[in-house]
Amino acid sequence: MEVTKKSLVGALKTTADLLDLLGVGDDPFRAQAFRSAARSLEGVQDEVEALVARGFAGVPKVGKAIAADLLEYVRTGVFGPLEDAASLIPAGVLSLFRVRGLGPKKIRALWDAGIDSLEGLREACRDGRVAGLKGFGAKSAASFLAAVEFALSAQERQHLSTATEVAEGLCRVLDGLEARVAGDVRRGLDTVRVARVTVTADLEVVTARLAGVVEGLERVGEKPLFAGRVDGVPVEVAFAPREGVRGALDLMMGGGTAYREALRAEAAARGFDLSGHGLFRAGEVLDTPTEADVMRALDLPLRPAEYREPEHDALWKALPHPDQLVTVADLRGMLHTHSTWSDGAASVADMAAAAVRLGHEFLGTGDHSRAAHYANGLSIERLQAQLKEIRELQAAGVPLVAGAEVDILEDGSLDYPDDVLAELDYVVASVHSLFTLPPERQTERLVQAARHPLVTILGHPTGRLLLRRPGYALDLDAVMAACAERGTVVEINANAYRLDLDWRVALTWRDRVRFAVNTDAHVPAGLADARYGVMVARKAGLTPAHVINTLDRDAFLAFVQAQRAGR
Repeated sequence: MEVTKKSLVGALKTTADLLDLLGVGDDPFRAQAFRSAARSLEGVQDEVEALVARGFAGVPKVGKAIAADLLEYVRTGVFGPLEDAASLIPAGVLSLFRVRGLGPKKIRALWDAGIDSLEGLREACRDGRVAGLKGFGAKSAASFLAAVEFALSAQERQHLSTATEVAEGLCRVLDGLEARVAGDVRRGLDTVRVARVTVTADLEVVTARLAGVVEGLERVGEKPLFAGRVDGVPVEVAFAPREGVRGALDLMMGGGTAYREALRAEAAARGFDLSGHGLFRAGEVLDTPTEADVMRALDLPLRPAEYREPEHDALWKALPHPDQLVTVADLRGMLHTHSTWSDGAASVADMAAAAVRLGHEFLGTGDHSRAAHYANGLSIERLQAQLKEIRELQAAGVPLVAGAEVDILEDGSLDYPDDVLAELDYVVASVHSLFTLPPERQTERLVQAARHPLVTILGHPTGRLLLRRPGYALDLDAVMAACAERGTVVEINANAYRLDLDWRVALTWRDRVRFAVNTDAHVPAGLADARYGVMVARKAGLTPAHVINTLDRDAFLAFVQAQRAGR
């Protein structure tokens, strides 16, 4: 499987965390060396092939030893320092990293106290042991109990980006066999249980291709299906022995359980038997190479992959055809991005250049405001210095739009005064603190911000981190109604760890508000996350007309001016 820059950075960061958990031993700086290398690698714009070709030479903070380990990782898929550290830590202790609020130091304290699994942590939170530990307390125990319950409920799922990379990697391994991404990834679900792929090939060919690639590879009963794991991610590869039955296989692998069962029931009611083996009538298999061929034989409309969830049942026929839905190519401006001015890893100019290389026309800046001190948020003086730099770059032809991600404070006011906000070309307003306010206060806080005449976009509206923490408690419909009333754009945050706004909410409000698919990129590579936000938008039935950053730069600036004028 192909090693990506994201996986290289992830291996470095995870190694640093595990070394911190184990203790620094004789080399107190080793963990920091891996963490610094990860940060540096995030900021370089070269692709993996170019980095490997020069042995990672020239990447700051990546010394000879780490470079050698990275090269071995690219060659074998194994990062030695990570494997060495993980081998010293029980699997249950490793799982504690999935609990929000737990870092290496606190996990070490729990481990030393004999709490070495998610289930064990849940019980220790309930029986008072966590509350009694030094540095924890009753409030922490209650918080961790909620977080561990969430982690346990999410432990069988993967982020969309992770599953997408695995599924697309399998397609490359199975090149030449008409390999296609299937299942949850094809439908663009925000989290994925299994990365699925379908191919046209016989059992022996598929077995030979997957040998040594998929761990624990096994045939699933008599089904035309193999299962196993790739890098810990559950995978399924379904095979059609010939083209004539591929359509039935793609349908059966292209929807959730409820969709498959309903479709099979519809087929049975019409005298057919539908399964992954094909579409049968009176014991004879029909020639159906595509999904459309199957549905034509059944005299049923073909339901687009994006619309195969229960939430679509009553309305999918009224939603736009997939050819009309927004695509990554429709996005002309990248809004809500970060640079080295706050907590990003690249300069404004480098981020703009990366956006242009991806085919976009302009980049909107969105560094943090002063309340986000943990993220090197900009004081008013630093914001004005950044604006000066942006205006100079604009004069030099760099396609930039000057914005900021401004914190929404506890009372709903914004982190910069209005006269400062008015100097910006646009404003993203987001919550980064006080997630546990009572629902009424949280709702009023966001409603007030959404109604502010200088707020262009409401950023990551619920604050959720998928598989890590739920969104904060609030009346989201009231917030959406305030956005609709004022004309405030609602963000679909394309970062795969957020995907916030949820597609179900966007589907409900698609005809009442405008949306922006924003990457929230902190590194140049993060700009490519737009694809995941577009998946969310497509599930919500959004066309380019629904998405504000499909406008060109001049049209976007005109939109902001009209919005500020209340038009």
